[in-house]
Amino acid sequence: MNRPASRRTVLAAALAATAGAVAVPTALASANTTGHRPTGHHHPRESFVDFRAWRSKADWAKGEGKGVKAAKGARPGIVIGKSQGTVEYTDPHTKKKAEWEYASWTSPSYSPSVPASQLIASWNAHTPAGTWIRVEAQGTYTDGATTPWYTLGVWTSGDGDDVVRRTSVDDQSDDKSSVGTDTLAIDDPASGVRLTGYQLRVTLYRTPKSDATPTVWRLGAMSSDVPDRFEVPASKPGPAAGVELKVPRYSQNVHEGQYPEYDGGGEAWCSPTSSQMILEYWGRKPTKKDLEWVNPDYADPQVCHAARHTFDYQYEGCGNWPFNAAYAATYKDMQAAVTRLDSLHEIELLVAAGIPVITSQSFLESELDGAGYGTAGHLMTVIGFTKKGDVIANDPASPDNPSVRHVYKRRQFENIWLRTKRKNDEGEVVGGSGGVVYVYFPTELKAGQAKVLKRLGLL
Repeated sequence: MNRPASRRTVLAAALAATAGAVAVPTALASANTTGHRPTGHHHPRESFVDFRAWRSKADWAKGEGKGVKAAKGARPGIVIGKSQGTVEYTDPHTKKKAEWEYASWTSPSYSPSVPASQLIASWNAHTPAGTWIRVEAQGTYTDGATTPWYTLGVWTSGDGDDVVRRTSVDDQSDDKSSVGTDTLAIDDPASGVRLTGYQLRVTLYRTPKSDATPTVWRLGAMSSDVPDRFEVPASKPGPAAGVELKVPRYSQNVHEGQYPEYDGGGEAWCSPTSSQMILEYWGRKPTKKDLEWVNPDYADPQVCHAARHTFDYQYEGCGNWPFNAAYAATYKDMQAAVTRLDSLHEIELLVAAGIPVITSQSFLESELDGAGYGTAGHLMTVIGFTKKGDVIANDPASPDNPSVRHVYKRRQFENIWLRTKRKNDEGEVVGGSGGVVYVYFPTELKAGQAKVLKRLGLL
């Protein structure tokens, strides 16, 4: 069985092109780079990845706010303070035209220590009825020129008639870069062009003359220049050997054929199913009222709910990485980020601290013993490691909930997750995720959890 891709082929092509360009990232060959993950919390180790988030009062104060103000409450955030005017927006999916008041916040220019061939933004926000947000990025190239302001997501937690539809935006490019669903990528990495800096901008919208407002608690981006690799070096078992977290088990295949308007039905819901497992590990789930729309004959209605509320109306799927993180952060005091990790050891650090991780990978059936399928793109959750260091994963591509727990060989799992290039069934070279993960965690953390999240730049 070859499961359908959960990501658009344009992203896989971008990854393959990036991966095939250079054997070593230009960032690590550059004299002006530290080679460290720079996030405001530097630590001395080489990395192909940089994650930076703005989330504190000090962070918001450093950016340029136009009409925003500090949110009330214990959690730092921004809301609409004074409207900067109105703008007309025609929803490309409903075709409805409406006017919206708006305010915006733009981050300071940020220079990652790894000049990037790719960038993925993620955000945490609350969008009550009649509100929505747009997240954009503008990069600076090695020659000093800048990209357009690219939209990396139009987002709202709801999908009623009174709001716009969650959507990515196609057909965004200049002569050096383009956006594939949720990823800003250099078109020709072999040229040596990279993003040496970037800014993020979030615009908050609401119905005119309304008191409603979105609240944005967190805005960040992962920038990376992962090297060309069909294979990665093998790692040795680390601090999570023998650790297994008690994460609920949900199968996407239980929902086969249900709500086909959302990505064709449950057989394609690996991403929201994984998200729901991790959310419930942290004690978060939809209310009974939230689930009233789900057919009462369906098992695990919360998985249907997650699929509906991660669905990207342009991508026509539930596998938009930042949309899944944004969904997770709609639950009380939850934070979420999309990033890349450099090694399986980093997942072990998180698991050892009690933080399960959602990973993105693609593989032939013969490349992952025990899976029983091949896939052009699939999400699953890493919940632990055996004493020998093999990976314990809750794999939603299982026939039922009890069979979701799998033990996968460490070497096989590490390679299919971290590589950037692979061969498909036809022998063609295609892309891999290069170590993409979703990391979800609450605002209240144990000291050890905060320590590892800071080490990885997520706090």
